[in-house]
Amino acid sequence: FFFSPFLMASVVGDIESVLALHPKVKEHAAYVPTRTTKKARKYWKRNEDIHGCSKNRNFDDIKPTSLTERGALFESRRCLKCADAPCQKSCPTQLDVKSFIGCISNKNYYGAAKYIFSDNPLGLTCGMVCPTSDLCVGGCNLYDAEEGPINIGGLQQFATENFKRMNIPQIRDPSLPPLSELPDSYKQKIALIGCGPASISCGTFLGRLGYQDVTIYEREDFTGGLSSSEIPGFRLPFETVKFEIDQMRDLGVKVVTGKELGVDGFSIQSLKADGNVAIFLGIGLGAPRITPIFDGLTEESGFYTSKSFLPRVNKASKPGMCSCKSQLPQLYGHVIVLGAGDTAFDCATSAFRCGAKRVTVAFRRAFRHMRAVPEEVDIAKDEACDFLPYASPSNVTVNEKGHISYVTFERFEEQDDGSYKLDKEQTTKIRADFVISAFGSTTQPHVVEACSPLKIEGGSIKVDDVTGATEVDWIFAGGDIVGNGTTVEAVNDGKQAAWWMHKYLQQNCGLMVPPTPQLPNFFTPVDQVDISIDVGPLHFENPFGLASATPCTSAGMIDRAFDAGWGFAVTKTFGLDKDLVTNVSPRIIRGSTTGHLFGPGQSSFMNIELISEKTAEYWCSHVKALKKKHPKKIIISSIMCAYSKEDWQELTKIAVAAGPDALELNLSCPHGMGERGMGLACGQDPVLVRDICKWVREVSPIPFFAKLTPNVTDVRVIAQAAKEGGADGVTAVNTVSTLQTIKPDSEAWPAVGNEKRTTYGGMSGNAVRPIALKAVASIANHLPGFPILATGGIDSADATLQFIHAGASTVQICSAVHNQEFTVVQDYIYGLKCNLYLMAKDTKNWDGQSAPRVKRLEELLKDGQHLPRFGQFKQQRAAIRKEYAEANDVLEVNEKQTPSRLERELTSEIPSIAGQLGRALDRIGNYGDLNNKEQVVALVDEDLCVNCGKCYMTCNDSGYQAILFDPETHYPLVTPDCTGCTLCLSVCPIPDCITMVPRTIPYAPIRGTPASEDYYVAQKV
Repeated sequence: FFFSPFLMASVVGDIESVLALHPKVKEHAAYVPTRTTKKARKYWKRNEDIHGCSKNRNFDDIKPTSLTERGALFESRRCLKCADAPCQKSCPTQLDVKSFIGCISNKNYYGAAKYIFSDNPLGLTCGMVCPTSDLCVGGCNLYDAEEGPINIGGLQQFATENFKRMNIPQIRDPSLPPLSELPDSYKQKIALIGCGPASISCGTFLGRLGYQDVTIYEREDFTGGLSSSEIPGFRLPFETVKFEIDQMRDLGVKVVTGKELGVDGFSIQSLKADGNVAIFLGIGLGAPRITPIFDGLTEESGFYTSKSFLPRVNKASKPGMCSCKSQLPQLYGHVIVLGAGDTAFDCATSAFRCGAKRVTVAFRRAFRHMRAVPEEVDIAKDEACDFLPYASPSNVTVNEKGHISYVTFERFEEQDDGSYKLDKEQTTKIRADFVISAFGSTTQPHVVEACSPLKIEGGSIKVDDVTGATEVDWIFAGGDIVGNGTTVEAVNDGKQAAWWMHKYLQQNCGLMVPPTPQLPNFFTPVDQVDISIDVGPLHFENPFGLASATPCTSAGMIDRAFDAGWGFAVTKTFGLDKDLVTNVSPRIIRGSTTGHLFGPGQSSFMNIELISEKTAEYWCSHVKALKKKHPKKIIISSIMCAYSKEDWQELTKIAVAAGPDALELNLSCPHGMGERGMGLACGQDPVLVRDICKWVREVSPIPFFAKLTPNVTDVRVIAQAAKEGGADGVTAVNTVSTLQTIKPDSEAWPAVGNEKRTTYGGMSGNAVRPIALKAVASIANHLPGFPILATGGIDSADATLQFIHAGASTVQICSAVHNQEFTVVQDYIYGLKCNLYLMAKDTKNWDGQSAPRVKRLEELLKDGQHLPRFGQFKQQRAAIRKEYAEANDVLEVNEKQTPSRLERELTSEIPSIAGQLGRALDRIGNYGDLNNKEQVVALVDEDLCVNCGKCYMTCNDSGYQAILFDPETHYPLVTPDCTGCTLCLSVCPIPDCITMVPRTIPYAPIRGTPASEDYYVAQKV
């Protein structure tokens, strides 16, 4: 426990001290002088601008898109997961954006990474540097909503970074022939020149296709191309680039460094002579374009180009990039950066980190015509760069020491027709200490010569836009050299070239490839994890099935669901023809438990839909057809009758004759059918349940499961009756009977007919998960080994694992499909496989797929000081960080902030679902089994606290008044009166900010003291 100095004298238990800052009912209008508010505003200000010069030697991540896990989960829940999503159509690599974001919202970061890396092998790099505002984000449908578009780049970065920390190797698609069985055409020699994004992408896809002799040649002594040398570490760390190259190397692709075109006889012709059958040219533009007025000026004169400046900065600041021990360029005073592209802004923000006190970005055109993406410009504005538009450098002045002292600019005037014209009459002379030219790049002459027989004109190569093929049939190219300057465009160039190189190479050996490109997806050993399970004689390929509900309204829907990957399906419940139904409308509504949130992600739905309107004949004929197409899928026919032996046995025989794998007896429909003596009317009585199961057992040679209702006092009694009646297992549980909404005018919803009448309906969705989970666990503990098919609120792999640990063998899903569509099952499959795989690793401090948080350097440096992130305290944090950066080696400082990764090797066998079945049951029991001697208390992590005081308020008005609130820092202060109730943790908006730790002193409950009758009358008002 800790206390601020001003509270040290407070007596614990002094309720006036505890409630000093607690909300009170307002009795009068607020009266505070403006002068007082101005002072307070400065004290509490969190968004105060920090000038770029304070960033000297500080290469911490500055991307505004970067997200913590909390931020990623919040942002991903906003995504609409649109049909025919424009965001995907706007991505050069066609990332399945909605699917990877859906995985993130379910804490399935492996699944998200799998979707991303399948289409973009540099998915982490692109998540960090992609100009998303002009690509995927630019097409987001939420641009038309008040809250704005989704932060797609930040989500992409978060998921792939989390996957990186899992340290799982890439493998080829296990369904493809192994390398040893591929023909010799896959052993042809292939050379890729330049180890940048285009070549890494091309090499990755060639490796996935099975090519076994692919080599990338890189001119530098480090890998990554311009991603390493020219993008600063605060936007793209070298470890990110290395991670993606290592993933490529997992596929057998080799990288040779120190090989530059045109140097020591290394050329395209020499590669051809060395036996390379196909070559991909993925080099960057290595020569800067320099305005003639700067000819003859050197770095000693204060003149840099982006090609000389950024590599020096990165070598000195990116850990692991090289062993050259470079030093940052030593800048000071005023730096002018020429150009308005992304590279120019990288130079500008890097200049601050090299000592510049002021940076001006000068460019020829208007702001609206800048080539840089808004993300880059915004960072420069936030760091207080100055901007000089319409400025073309015309003269440079040097002092007596030969160092730059002034730059003169002429006005580049915009005309009425949108063109620009130089006006030499308008000039501006600006004092400057350094100039960094970022006016573009071209190809070096010796590289042009070494590319023969390929022609390079104007610094670039002409290629086929679709295939990446050049005029020379065995040479392909992509990236900067063909005019596609963004990383993601380069990645796609390499991707598409890989397929057409594959086609060329196979045809070269007389073999054919499919006419439509079929590039393999991203795979790892996780995808080989077995998630099948046997339930009695039934073998489920995976535990995910569709519940007997609206996703199974027709057999055609089940067919599509099986194609999407679902392991089993339960038909919509059908009955005898005499019991056919006709539904009312409206009948399926969003539940009220989500509050005033709309769109996908509803926590519940309520329905008053009856059983299937289709006949038994329809269902039986289609079950036969489905089994013929999907023999390995499990089909369970759901049937319902009134309490009649004849009816149940007749319908059972009809259903069994169609050839399903099992039956489900619907004894639990909570609305409509009960009034007909069916469903709930049967399922609430153990005698009726036992009888019905006996009747079905007499005539059914296949397994059957009784579907139970939660609308009973003790579901174990009903499950026991089903078992005694001969059921092979139970489905637990059906929907919960509810009344959802009554509007202000007293009309209920759903309102049916002109009279606007309603009835009690069944609530589904994750709002009922705790009810279903309790039912499953209680049945599993009561009837060990009795098979349970769980249903009720399963919407993720995490939720599935909860039910498996509670004793369920498989799960049935409905509401999650309401919120999305059938392909969501892939999220669950990837997620469950990864969760099982990680159990075979030493994942100490991990929570499923959630990596432990990495403390920022400033948090480690403040040495116990209570420094929240506002006002003067924020400035103190920045000062501590700045002092440390200036006193220590940049590379060592940056290396300390590299997140840890799991070991690549497994430490145990990967568990099966059967091995996880009921794993939590021995810890679930009666209240009397709980230990009231081993208590916990709340512990607040100041570095995560956002000073909102929610814990303080809830403890006061709903708990035990055991938290004080510091008026100076707004940190909550837990007192020894804490009883460990955990309410504070439950309302805290920041995950892991509050943890419950063992109590170190004995817990003595405060029993209270008797009060006089006038006790409260005598209290101060």
